[in-house]
Amino acid sequence: MKERDSESFESLSHQVLPNTSNSTHMIQMAMANSGSSAAAQAGQDQPDRSKWLLDCPEPPSPWHELKRQVKGSFLTKAKKFKSLQKQPFPKQILSILQAIFPIFGWCRNYKLTMFKNDLMAGLTLASLCIPQSIGYATLAKLDPQYGLYTSVVPPLIYALMGTSREIAIGPVAVVSLLISSMLQKLIDPETDPLGYKKLVLTTTFFAGIFQASFGLFRLGFLVDFLSHAAIVGFMGGAAIVIGLQQLKGLLGITNFTTNTDIVSVLRAVWRSCQQQWSPHTFILGCSFLSFILITRFIGKKYKKLFWLPAIAPLIAVVVSTLMVFLTKADEHGVKTVRHIKGGLNPMSIHDLDFNTPHLGQIAKIGLIIAIVALTEAIAVGRSFAGIKGYRLDGNKEMVAIGFMNVLGSFTSCYAATGSFSRTAVNFAAGCETAMSNIVMAVTVFVALECLTRLLYYTPIAILASIILSALPGLININEAIHIWKVDKFDFLALIGAFFGVLFASVEIGLLVAVVISFAKIILISIRPGIETLGRMPGTDTFTDTNQYPMTVKTPGVLIFRVKSALLCFANASSIEERIMGWVDEEEEEENTKSNAKRKILFVVLDMSNLINVDTSGITALLELHNKLIKTGVELVIVNPKWQVIHKLNQAKFVDRIGGKVYLTIGEALDACFGLKV
Repeated sequence: MKERDSESFESLSHQVLPNTSNSTHMIQMAMANSGSSAAAQAGQDQPDRSKWLLDCPEPPSPWHELKRQVKGSFLTKAKKFKSLQKQPFPKQILSILQAIFPIFGWCRNYKLTMFKNDLMAGLTLASLCIPQSIGYATLAKLDPQYGLYTSVVPPLIYALMGTSREIAIGPVAVVSLLISSMLQKLIDPETDPLGYKKLVLTTTFFAGIFQASFGLFRLGFLVDFLSHAAIVGFMGGAAIVIGLQQLKGLLGITNFTTNTDIVSVLRAVWRSCQQQWSPHTFILGCSFLSFILITRFIGKKYKKLFWLPAIAPLIAVVVSTLMVFLTKADEHGVKTVRHIKGGLNPMSIHDLDFNTPHLGQIAKIGLIIAIVALTEAIAVGRSFAGIKGYRLDGNKEMVAIGFMNVLGSFTSCYAATGSFSRTAVNFAAGCETAMSNIVMAVTVFVALECLTRLLYYTPIAILASIILSALPGLININEAIHIWKVDKFDFLALIGAFFGVLFASVEIGLLVAVVISFAKIILISIRPGIETLGRMPGTDTFTDTNQYPMTVKTPGVLIFRVKSALLCFANASSIEERIMGWVDEEEEEENTKSNAKRKILFVVLDMSNLINVDTSGITALLELHNKLIKTGVELVIVNPKWQVIHKLNQAKFVDRIGGKVYLTIGEALDACFGLKV
């Protein structure tokens, strides 16, 4: 206000008193009168403004908040139900179907040109999906046909219930690794393949139940326990583990370790290389791996040839199968897939085993797979939805993925989710809707019916090379560097997940990542930052003195702001000690500079960041007030939130500090120095 008064008086002096020698004196007198009147007005308004803060109504209790949220949820549904009842009966049925099955929404506007694009994308997707699905099934320690089964039913269910237009559903490398690494500890897939298959299907059922429950009960926050940094580290470590395990197929090794850590795998490879391995298999696998990687490089360089890396795995399978058949390489040590059972997915409800003694461990593994699969699928779906400019419904996605895995477990499918590599191919191929998933599923079904016999001579080394070619997309070095630059603690979670998967096991890597993430939250809560504030020159804004070195400190006052949303038992004592330490340090500096007595008169505590305070926090504030009073310093509170001021009033803390509670720091300084004068 003084600045505005100064400008008005200066303009008045130029207009009215341009040639008067006493103009400066008159301006100063006018400004003094104006400033005194403004101060008087502020002094009159101050008690009223503080009264607004102190006499605010009682905030709602936690029970009322919960009741309001539940009531609001039911009211929203009731309003939708009432609006639905007003519609004609056919429209009511259509609205219900659209809510459950989004396909009824977009299929009404579906055109022939869109189908042409989806048909091309679906066929391109199938050419990549068929060889990858066979490879991922072998990674999961299942027969090759189960990967193809998983590429038929789940994509069809998702096309009916999912909200993403681009996501490609099917088996993925990370989930396949999770299944094999954790379930083979319960049953050996080589000695008891039937029992192992039952465990896989039962685990898939539990994973689907968990995923659908997350969506129905809006528990999506559970997926957020795996932070972005943890997922990046986990994916990188899993990619290396998967790659090392493919050395078994690439080298033609017969006996291999069941452990997934890098030390065990490298030891097994070294022992096998000293005894028996197949040079023909190695040369064949490396040749086609180089071919696939070269086509991928060409596809990235020339965008119009996006289809080339997509069909490269299928070309590799066809050509290598013909080579083995014509040269009879299987008689010279090259291992082949041999029999793949064809036909439609057989029903497997009777294979779900709920009487197994491992049921508790299966449920735990199902929960881990559910969270990892959802995290990958939703991340993939949201990234491509953002590119296309539409919103992905997270809860509907969870329900859709959950139901497709539950129904998949009834039809000989293991856990499926969205694949990033295949989704990128689907997007590049120009898909318009989820119809591309339907086209892909139909194409895979035709392959199951007609082409499985032709895969008898397909080399296992080719499946290993196909899996190896897909792994570089799981290792995101640029993102790891970005996380290092932005947040060192997040990078620690990334490294923990990466090395945990690499040197221990998959579940240990996930556990380490979650523990580090929670440790970060706890550490921030226990040791929150405290800012010392100063006034920005020429303004009434108070900011951090470290962030803005040009700020001006007010003599005789220390202003603090706690960088935490909660003042509680975990951090109250720490905050109290740090504030007192700063007060003592400031007084020592003042006494060193001038041999005068103490100059600190007030400590102003800005509570604008605090959302809540518990009894330990209030006790710490009382102790801080008592210590300051003993040293002749007064405590002032500024801008407490609704819950905070209510609890401070209930604890009589406001009365203890003499009612020194203000809306802004500027008002607090004006009032306090006015009282001192």
